[in-house]
Amino acid sequence: MQQVLLKNKFNKMKKEYRYILEPYKGMKTRYRCPNCGQKEKTFAVYIDTHTGEHLHPTVGRCNREINCGYHYTPKQYLYDNNITVDNKVSILRLMKSIAPHPPSVSYIPAEIFKASLSARAYKTNNFVTFLIELFGVKVAGEVVSQYFIATSKKWNGATVFWQIDTHGKVRTGKIMLYNPVTGRRIKKPFNHISWVHTSIKITSFKLRQCFFGEHLLTSCRKPIAIVESEKTAVIASVYLPQFIWLAVGSLNNLNEEKCKILKGRFVSLFPDINGYERWSNKAKELAHLAKFTVSDLLEKRATENERANGFDIADYLQQYDPKEFLSNLNVEETRNQFH
Repeated sequence: MQQVLLKNKFNKMKKEYRYILEPYKGMKTRYRCPNCGQKEKTFAVYIDTHTGEHLHPTVGRCNREINCGYHYTPKQYLYDNNITVDNKVSILRLMKSIAPHPPSVSYIPAEIFKASLSARAYKTNNFVTFLIELFGVKVAGEVVSQYFIATSKKWNGATVFWQIDTHGKVRTGKIMLYNPVTGRRIKKPFNHISWVHTSIKITSFKLRQCFFGEHLLTSCRKPIAIVESEKTAVIASVYLPQFIWLAVGSLNNLNEEKCKILKGRFVSLFPDINGYERWSNKAKELAHLAKFTVSDLLEKRATENERANGFDIADYLQQYDPKEFLSNLNVEETRNQFH
């Protein structure tokens, strides 16, 4: 009886839809998700109701909606591959003439992200220790929460800077190790930098980075400030809260793909010392997306020694007591120096 009902349901859907999720007929009809890669079979694949065949192994939905959320639809797949399907033509014949086009971006499972935010783990997080010493417990706690600064077991005391897009999806996380006293990255005996998606060994991970702090763009329409490093964005956000502070990761990572999300916004660029010329040229290239200005504060004020040590805006700001900084600058002075 149940098989008859399933068959009737399938025939009804076949008349209404060209592509449907494969009906459940035991675990043989469920597969390993191409995004989260769980050993358990949690993935349902879309089938072509005209042929009964799978559209493509990556086109389907993971039933771990909270922890994974992967859903690559037939519509998106056909669009990505520039396929126009005549209902009388088998998709299998079309597939022979094109290369597979997998989803363009992968995400970190939610349970990995949540586990990294353990309050207990913050006690061993070197960067959080540094922030507490610099700003005090209350302010440090606020900025840690704002940016979802997390802890990694990769190295004892390591920090995770998550890249969360405007849809709340976690693209990846950069893992780094800092000195808890100086706040400087530990580079000896090797440069302590890694990525969450490589550390947890997600198979076939499609990395598509976004800004660190990008999730903050949905909360308000403040002007935006962009710096190179995640640490700099975090520190500057306390000193100059009139901006939404984002980090691009490195001098060369400021590109059009990332900046599309800034369309129509007011953006100030704060390059590290000696990066002024390159980001000035980049601002001209990206002018069709947003209104860019480039700060030359460091170019004007940095000493030769500061230039040699790679001075950035966070280094400059830390010369001032954070509690007194804004109170000693009036609005016009702030505008002249940092806009």
